[in-house]
Amino acid sequence: MALELHPDVAVLAPLLGTWEGSGTGEYPTIDDFAYVESITFSHVGKPFVAYTQRTKHPDTGLPMHAEAGYLRVPRPGSIEIVMAQPTGLAEIYEGAVVGGDAPLVLDVRSTSINSTPTAKEVTVTERTISVTGDDLHYTFRMAAVGHSLRHHLSATLHRVRE
Repeated sequence: MALELHPDVAVLAPLLGTWEGSGTGEYPTIDDFAYVESITFSHVGKPFVAYTQRTKHPDTGLPMHAEAGYLRVPRPGSIEIVMAQPTGLAEIYEGAVVGGDAPLVLDVRSTSINSTPTAKEVTVTERTISVTGDDLHYTFRMAAVGHSLRHHLSATLHRVRE
């Protein structure tokens, strides 16, 4: 028996499923890089959508990054995201979500970033995610290690049909 999506997060229905694709990254403190990625959005009928993400090197297949979190829609047009990373960061995002007849767009900015004592300094993060049909595109911006807010990642993923 399939669980019904909670009505509070119905606007996020286009995200549900697994997405795969590739992206690129850049930042002043590192060499530019490419990656392949898998993201899964799922639900258990409660008022949140779960998120898991994994990237790997496109040539070696070795793991590069991972993160997990939850998306909530506290009121129409608004979204909150809780995100944790194995690099020692925990992020809270707030922003806008637009769906319906138009493509789904999430545009969020960190309101809180907490870190372990050994994590790199990250002061602000922003994410924009858009879904049109079976295509998901995102950009990620951050201010970290003494640099102002700037582009860091972008990727295009496609829905995996199971």
